Amino acid sequence: MSDTLSLALKILEIVWINLLLSGDNAVLIALACRGLPQESRRLGVLLGALFGVLLRVGFTLIVGQLLVIPLVKILGALMLIAIATKLPNQKMDHSEIEAKPDLVSAVTAIVVADAVMSLDNVVAIAAAAHGSLPLIIFGLALSAPIVMLGAGALVKIFDRLPILVFPGSGILGFAAGELAASDPFLARFGELPPHLDILAGAAGCVLVLTLATLWKVMTRNGAPGLRSGTQTSHQPHGPFSRGAAED
Repeated sequence: MSDTLSLALKILEIVWINLLLSGDNAVLIALACRGLPQESRRLGVLLGALFGVLLRVGFTLIVGQLLVIPLVKILGALMLIAIATKLPNQKMDHSEIEAKPDLVSAVTAIVVADAVMSLDNVVAIAAAAHGSLPLIIFGLALSAPIVMLGAGALVKIFDRLPILVFPGSGILGFAAGELAASDPFLARFGELPPHLDILAGAAGCVLVLTLATLWKVMTRNGAPGLRSGTQTSHQPHGPFSRGAAED
């Protein structure tokens, strides 16, 4: 695979992961800004998304530095597998997000909540970028306008076409496999097999898609162990709650 094609695939992977995991952030922006005057609402969305991207870049760089510690990549891979497995089956509840009356309070609420909610984005992007600062910044910058301009539309698309979430989960699983295969701890066992990262990525992708599908089937059939983790309201199934986005 040429270097140009490999770079393009990594950028697309980062963009897709960020868009997929930014659905709840998009709803958060829309809800926090819905109480602003019409002339301030667009600026609130712009500033909230911009500061959110800057936070994510900073956090991702910090996580990227931690990934050189043995076993941290394996732990991060396990976390990504859990996130990717749950993603197609979860529904976001943003009913606690209040509309803010002024621009400063709206942007502050967005930044604080975004910092708390962005752990999955940070770990996934750090894994996909393999610690490359240009890739992290370019991938986040490329996807930021879509989040800013389509805060509500992005959520509705994933809600009405939940099948789109499964490829995203597969990409996360692939990133998790690659991440685990590059952990420095594995070097203690001698020379690693060739193309281990690709093989581990493929295994992670298959594992995530299998677990996510089983979870969806068991949840749909009313498995008691899984039903407790879902909402009991009569909202349509999907990765995001449509009612919050349309508020």
